[in-house]
Amino acid sequence: MDLREGREGFDFLGCHFRARMSCRLWEQQRIVRYYLHRWPSQRAMKRLREKVRDRTGANRKGTRIEWIIEDLNPILRGWGNYFRTGNAADKFRQVDRYVVWRLFRLQVKKRGRNLHAGQANQWTDDWFNELGLYRLRGTIRYPKAA
Repeated sequence: MDLREGREGFDFLGCHFRARMSCRLWEQQRIVRYYLHRWPSQRAMKRLREKVRDRTGANRKGTRIEWIIEDLNPILRGWGNYFRTGNAADKFRQVDRYVVWRLFRLQVKKRGRNLHAGQANQWTDDWFNELGLYRLRGTIRYPKAA
């Protein structure tokens, strides 16, 4: 199978594979060379969002935020370790933003009518990370050459 013919790539074991031409080699030396890129498939992203949604639903608004973060961390850590050797930096940022957004919405629902002006401004990415939320951003590791 020649990946250069199909621009879309293919999904296998939760990853999306796609051949991409090296722009740097083309711009500098006019050499056409393709490299295989890999990142989480749309289905893998959807399943992770479902797991996060289940653990940050409105039925959990009575639970302490630290406990919810403890429930989320093993899922995020395992998912991130599976995909961290690919080209998943953009997808990791998307997941981080989604998890923080869900936790933020949960905090707003938890406070309800008792939410004071400016109180929601403290619930930033860093605030959730200080409570122990696992951050996927920055965990990409490329395998070393044998």
